[in-house]
Amino acid sequence: MQPNNRFATQLPILSFAFFLSGGAGLIYQVAWQRILFSAFGIDLVSVTVIVSAFMLGLGIGAIAGGRIVDRHPSHALLLFALSEASIGIFGFLSPFVLRWASDAFYDQSIFVIGVVNFLLVLIPTSLMGATLPILIVHLTRTWRNVGRSTGWLYSINTVGAMFGALVTSFILFNYVGLNAVIYMAACINILVAATVYFLLSSEQ
Repeated sequence: MQPNNRFATQLPILSFAFFLSGGAGLIYQVAWQRILFSAFGIDLVSVTVIVSAFMLGLGIGAIAGGRIVDRHPSHALLLFALSEASIGIFGFLSPFVLRWASDAFYDQSIFVIGVVNFLLVLIPTSLMGATLPILIVHLTRTWRNVGRSTGWLYSINTVGAMFGALVTSFILFNYVGLNAVIYMAACINILVAATVYFLLSSEQ
């Protein structure tokens, strides 16, 4: 099935939005790892907590997001926008939330502090994981090809993630403070949510 004119116009915007979403995700991963390093004082622990939370969260989110969007396929763009907005809101709060958790449990073992922070990070990473299956459903409704939709979105998001990691590590941290970097990622999520919501509104 060939894309209609509306979708042909919409696809580049959605692709760039998902590219930015992937970039924001890796900005968070690098920045949150630095926050946790200050809590643990051991980089290996902070890396373990962040990477584990991201991997589990992405998996949980993919399953949950897939089930939800399968029940409401016509609302895929709205679900995607809500997920991105929620990630952005958590992003704005994350510097305070993660540091509060570390301070509140400072007298506990590293294991307890790690579990608390792990559970906190699991919230936004699950939302990140939900975005891929949600957009796959939206693209598949037009392309009628799950493999094509999945491959396109996964590649776009992965390139965005790579770009986000490189820019954060080699550029942003050299010129911008840690909190400001996180706020940049949160602004990206809000921008993506607003853009997709605008696309949804234009369809009505």
